[in-house]
Amino acid sequence: MSELQEFKCPNCGGSVEFDPHAQKLKCPYCDSEFEVEALKEYGQQLDQEQESEIKWNNTAGSNWQDDELSKMRTYVCQSCGGEIITDDTTAASLCPFCGNAVVMKANFADDLKPDLVIPFCLDKQQAKQMLLKHYRGKKLLPKYFKEENVIEEIKGVYVPFWLFDADVEAKMRYKGTRTRFWSSADYDYTETSFYAIVREGNIGFTKVPVDGSSKMSDELMEAIEPFDTSAAVDFETAYLAGYFADRYDVDVDRSIDRANERIVQSTKDAFATSAGGYGALVCEHAGIHLDNNQVRYALYPVWLLTTSWQGKSYTFAMNGQTGKFVGNLPCDPKLALLWFIGISIGAMILCYVLILLLWNMGILR
Repeated sequence: MSELQEFKCPNCGGSVEFDPHAQKLKCPYCDSEFEVEALKEYGQQLDQEQESEIKWNNTAGSNWQDDELSKMRTYVCQSCGGEIITDDTTAASLCPFCGNAVVMKANFADDLKPDLVIPFCLDKQQAKQMLLKHYRGKKLLPKYFKEENVIEEIKGVYVPFWLFDADVEAKMRYKGTRTRFWSSADYDYTETSFYAIVREGNIGFTKVPVDGSSKMSDELMEAIEPFDTSAAVDFETAYLAGYFADRYDVDVDRSIDRANERIVQSTKDAFATSAGGYGALVCEHAGIHLDNNQVRYALYPVWLLTTSWQGKSYTFAMNGQTGKFVGNLPCDPKLALLWFIGISIGAMILCYVLILLLWNMGILR
């Protein structure tokens, strides 16, 4: 039985027809014209395109040894439910996530042991200095945030991250446009040319981080990136001495979607840079396949300050390796009102002086 072949317009999706006058295929819906061979090759290319296949082999973490477990303690916050890991010499007092008191809980023998850790490079005093620098110039910041007792509550926490490695093979297809304008005596003309652009190649990703704690905002953790992963070392419990370590509660399987989002978007961005020179560029198909993928479990150093003001919680985070500091600051409404009044009075005085000056110059009569 014979089969009917239908050609679709790459621009609007309508069925194209052969125009005997132009000797080209023409779309009756958007008036786009195509060379026969070009559209045939385009159809063959679509038939060969493969959907993305992104699968991960979970090899993150290892089992704890008995002698390591005997030196570890876990604390649980009765307010936010946060679980914090420390060594047996650390006194847990306040939860680094919400600021409330924490109490001791059972051990964590069923948890995974981290593969890697980036040790703290900046101490508490440096974290306080960066916090004060973050406050600098914030005229409407409530006085409460500058008090010494609030600053002293900064806690050093090792935050759990899943690190994703992968080699990516990708084939991307874009639709590019170039537009030309010209005019005659009677008409203005616009000509838009459409191009099918194909890019394919390989790109490697190493240690793509995804926060493994539901208590930590992904946006906050990604905001203090990057971490220098070349400084990561094999995990030893000794690195936890004097610090907290957040207990992961988002496993690898639940973190894969975010890792895929970051890898896919980075791949698209990298390939798109090689397809410049067009007025508009739209990715119509992305075929992405992973190979040699690996997942590892790591602890990254973060200084945290969590406090509340007028019933709202505020969390500040600093990269314990690089010093990058992020966090939203509140505005004191009383100070804001005083500033508004002061600016308004100043503007009124300035207007009065300007009017008086123009009057004396005879401009205003």
